[in-house]
Amino acid sequence: MRSVRLLFLGVAAAVAAGSAQSATPDARARDIFKQLIEINTTDTPAGSVTAAAEAAAARLRAAGFSPSDVQLLGPDPRKHNLVARYRGAGRRRPLLLVAHLDVVEARREDWTVDPFTLVEKDGFFYGRGTLDDKGMAASLLANLIRLKEERFTPDRDLILALTADEEGGNFNGVDWLLKNHRPLVDAELALNEGGSGQMNHGKYLVNEVQASEKVYQDFRLEVRNPGGHSSRPVRDNAIYHLSAALARLAQFDFPVNLSEVTRTCFERMAALQSDAKVAADMRAVAGAPTDMSAARRLSNASPFYNALMRTTCVATRLEGGHANNALPQLAAANVNCRILPGESPAAIKERLQQVLADAELTVTFVGQATPSAPSPLNPEVMRAVESITAAMWPGVVVVPVMAPGATDGLFLRNAGIPTYGVEGVFVEIDDNRSHGQDERVGVKQFFEEVEFQYRLIKSLSR
Repeated sequence: MRSVRLLFLGVAAAVAAGSAQSATPDARARDIFKQLIEINTTDTPAGSVTAAAEAAAARLRAAGFSPSDVQLLGPDPRKHNLVARYRGAGRRRPLLLVAHLDVVEARREDWTVDPFTLVEKDGFFYGRGTLDDKGMAASLLANLIRLKEERFTPDRDLILALTADEEGGNFNGVDWLLKNHRPLVDAELALNEGGSGQMNHGKYLVNEVQASEKVYQDFRLEVRNPGGHSSRPVRDNAIYHLSAALARLAQFDFPVNLSEVTRTCFERMAALQSDAKVAADMRAVAGAPTDMSAARRLSNASPFYNALMRTTCVATRLEGGHANNALPQLAAANVNCRILPGESPAAIKERLQQVLADAELTVTFVGQATPSAPSPLNPEVMRAVESITAAMWPGVVVVPVMAPGATDGLFLRNAGIPTYGVEGVFVEIDDNRSHGQDERVGVKQFFEEVEFQYRLIKSLSR
C-alpha cells in the first residue's frame, strides 16, 4: 500500500507541477508550500520524507531540469533526500542551498487546526513545518524554478538539497550525503536555516546570520551506595552527595570566551538597545580585551546574553532511591551542556569533575557530541545580506549569531563547507512556535522570505 500511495503522490505532484509552472512567483511558492505542509514527513509510520522529495523532484523536472540533475537518494526508503543541480557557468565552485523536509511529530488533538493542512487565517499560515523548515524548502524550490523560467545563468552551479533526518538523528540526511555522495553536495559555501529575523509587536529589529552553533552534550552524574534501612541513617547518603555536588555546579560559571561571531553580535546589538548602560556593556564586551565586569552584568541581566558568552551546564533531570523506607542506593542526574565552538567536550567533562569535587560521584558522557567550528564571516555573504536587508527592510540591523542549538550546518562546517543560516523570515521574539502547538508563520513574512531568498541566491551567483 505504501508504494501505491507514494506513486499516487508522485503522479499528483507531477500534475500539480505542470499546472503551476506558469503561475506568478508568489502563487507558485504558496502552492509548493501547501503541498509540502500537507505531506506528513514526521518520523512515524504515517510519515514519509520520500513522498515530499518526490513531489519536489516532479516540479523540477516539469520546469525543465534534466532528470540526471534531479536525484532522490538515501539508505531508508521512507527518508530519501532530493539533490538537484542548476547548471551555471562554472566560474566558481557551487553554492549549496539546504533545507530539511522532515518535521517533528504533531498530534491533531493538541492543535486548534489540522497540523498537516495549510490553514490561512488571521494573517498567518498554520501547519507543522511552516517555520521549521518547509517554508525555506518551498522558497528555495520555487526560486530555482523562477530562475529557470527567467533563463538566469549563474556564475556557478546552484545545488538544492532538501533533506531528511535533521530532526531525528541525521542518519539519512546531510551527514549521510556528505559521507556517501560528497561530489553531489560539495560547494564553496552553503545557505541553511538557523538565522531568522526578529520583530517585536510587528516592528522589524534584526535579521540574523547564523555562523556558528553550540555543541549539545549530556552528562550523567551518578552516586552509588550500599543503602540500608531508613531508621538507621548515615551521613554517607547518595542523595546528599549528589545534592551537594549539584549545589556547587549551580554556583559555577564557565569562563567567558567570545568568538568573532559573538563579538560582532554584541557590537551590532548595542545599537538596538534602549538602555544606554546595557548598550555600553555590550560594546565593552565586544572590545578586546573583553571587559569582565561588563560581561558579569550582562550575564546577570539575561540568560540569553550569558549563553552567548560561555559554555553552560545545567541539571535537567533527577532520579534516586528505590523505597520510602530505605536509604538510597542510587542518586543520579542529567546535566545538559551547551558547549562553545572550539571547546572540547572532554575538557568540559574534566572541568565538571573538578567543580563537582566528589570522588564518590561518576561523570559519564550520554551520547557523543559533534562539535563544529564557526564559519568565518564571509564578506561577500555579509555584504549581500546587508544590502538586501537594507532594500527590503530599511533600518533593520544584520546580526551574526551563534545558535544555542544545532542544525545540519554542523555537518557541513565539519566537512569544510562554510555555512550560513539565513532565512529572511521575521518572527515575533516572544512567539516562535517551532516544534510547538499551532506552528505558524505570517503570510506577509512568508512571501518576504521567498523574495529575500531569490535576491540572495542571485547576488551570490553572479
